[in-house]
Amino acid sequence: MTQAALIPDPVTVHVPLGDRAYDVRIGAGLIDRAGQEIAPFLRRARVAVVTDETVAPLHLKRLQDALAAQGIASEALVLPAGESTKSWPNLTRTVEWLLEQRVERRDIVVAFGGGVIGDLVGFAAAILRRGVRFVQIPTTLLAQVDSSVGGKTGINSPHGKNLIGAFHQPTLVLADIAVLDTLSPRDFLAGYGEVAKYGLLGDATFFDWLEENGPRLRDDLALRQQAIAHSVVMKVGIVTRDETEQGERALLNLGHTFGHALESATGYSDRLLHGEGVAIGCALAFDLSARMGLCSQEAPSRVLDHLRNMGMPAALRDIPGDLPDNETLIDLMGQDKKVVDGHLRFVLARDIGAAFVSDDVQRDQLSAVLSDSR
Repeated sequence: MTQAALIPDPVTVHVPLGDRAYDVRIGAGLIDRAGQEIAPFLRRARVAVVTDETVAPLHLKRLQDALAAQGIASEALVLPAGESTKSWPNLTRTVEWLLEQRVERRDIVVAFGGGVIGDLVGFAAAILRRGVRFVQIPTTLLAQVDSSVGGKTGINSPHGKNLIGAFHQPTLVLADIAVLDTLSPRDFLAGYGEVAKYGLLGDATFFDWLEENGPRLRDDLALRQQAIAHSVVMKVGIVTRDETEQGERALLNLGHTFGHALESATGYSDRLLHGEGVAIGCALAFDLSARMGLCSQEAPSRVLDHLRNMGMPAALRDIPGDLPDNETLIDLMGQDKKVVDGHLRFVLARDIGAAFVSDDVQRDQLSAVLSDSR
C-alpha cells in the first residue's frame, strides 16, 4: 500500500477539442469526490453507472455514496469482467438497460471500470439516442493512461479486436490513482505496458525516467501520479493534433499490431492481458526495427531488459500454452484496423522515443522475429 502522508494534490490535464473539450483529473480520492466533480455537468440529479463484477464489490458503494452525498441518484448495471465482455451481446444488454433507465441525451452515463468497461460503455453512449454524454472513471492503470482518454470506443469481433466502434469523447475523466492499490500485481504491470509505450514512441527522456522509477510506481503515489499525468499529457497532445487517427495518432498503436494478433490467438482470455500483449508487441517492434536496419541493436536490448526488470512478459515464449504458427499469426495481423489497402502497417522505431509508421515490412522478416521470440 502507498503512504497516506505522501498523497499529492490532484492535477488536471485539459483536452482542447473545441466544443468537445474536457478535463482529465488525476489524483487520489477522486472516487470519493465524484459527486462534486460530476454535479456541474448534470441537467438533472441522476446518473446511470455501468461497471463489472470485479470493480462493483470493491468500489461501487463508495461511488454511489459519493454521488448521493451531492443529491445525485444512481442506478448500476454490473457486467461480467474480462475482455470477452466487449461483445455484441453485452453491448445490446447495456444499451437496452440504459433505455430502461430512460437515459436522455442530456443525461450522463458513468463508465466505472477498466478499459473493457470504458470502451463498451463509451460505444453504447455513442450510439444511444445518437449520442449521450458519458464520464470515464477508470479503475486500472491501463485505462487511466490510455483507453479512458481520446474518445476511442468499441467492441471486439471474432475477426479481430476493436473492429466495431466510434469516436465519442467523454465529458470528464476521473482517474483516482489510489484505486490502483487494489489491482493485482499482474494487472498493475499490464497497465505499465502502456506507460512504457509512451516513452518508447516519443519521449526518450521519459523512458530514461521509467528505467529508474518504474519499479517504484506501485508503492509511491507521487511517482505514480507523475507517470500517469505525463502519459496522459503525451496522449492528449497527439489526440488534439489527430483526433480520428488520420496520421500521427497511429503512433499510439506501437506494439498493438502484434499485441492484438496475440490477444486474438489466445481467445481474449486471461492467458494474455491487453497490456501484456502491448509489452510483447513493443519488444517485437523494436526487434523488427533493428533487423530492418532502422535502429541500433542497443534499443531492442534496452526495451527487453526494462520489461524483464519490471517482471513483465516480453516474448512469445512468455505466453502460457500453445500459439498458432507464424503464418496464422501474421494472417491475424491482417485483420488489424491499421491495415490500409491490404498492406500491414507497423509502428517501427529509429531509436527509443523515435517511432514512425511503416507499411514496408516483409512477411519473411515478420516470421523471423516471431520465430526467435518463441
